Amino acid sequence: MIEISGLIKDYQMGMSSVRALDHISLNIHKGEYVSFMGPSGSGKTTLMNIIGCLDLPTEGGYHLNGKSIFNIDADEMAAIRNHEIGFVFQSFNLLPRNTALENVALPLVYAGISKEDRLERAKQSLERVGLGNRIDHKPSELSGGQQQRVAIARALVNNPSLILADEPTGALDTKTSYEIMDLFESLHEKGHSIIMVTHEEEIAEYAKRVIRMRDGKIESDKMNSI
Repeated sequence: MIEISGLIKDYQMGMSSVRALDHISLNIHKGEYVSFMGPSGSGKTTLMNIIGCLDLPTEGGYHLNGKSIFNIDADEMAAIRNHEIGFVFQSFNLLPRNTALENVALPLVYAGISKEDRLERAKQSLERVGLGNRIDHKPSELSGGQQQRVAIARALVNNPSLILADEPTGALDTKTSYEIMDLFESLHEKGHSIIMVTHEEEIAEYAKRVIRMRDGKIESDKMNSI
């Protein structure tokens, strides 16, 4: 599903160049549940941004579902993001004036789906995350955990081949964090491919494979025995 070989990412900082990713190579198969761990500056978020087609590598190969993601234009990247990838962010990124239903339906607007179909699909997606009775609530009327469930429903609404979660429990209390991770576990059991970035050891352990990064390189890549 994901094939990465010799990936390099350099950023220009004034007169000097900073290497964020240093010859990364890895494969992730369909249906895997993987977490990227590492300290600040380790390259984990940069790697996720490239996997999510939010950024392009400086050098190296990246194939997503057999398609090369290198030197493609902005329209192609946007199309891949909208059809192949569902994003879940730490800050939820919900529109405050829109209902849960409208927030979840938003990716389908960009996909050109009719209003009737996208609202029905958004409703089904909210039901999948246990919020079928909150579809008309705005973000301010929902708890943090419920807002994150809305964000997960939005990530699922396009039936993406990959879910990317960037610190999905970072803004939540411990109890709610475990509830959200139980939801991710349920999604994985139903066949979803999930990649998660986290700095929390207990959260990373929910994944079946933990990739630890440091200084732009992969330090270890192990299957979780729990």
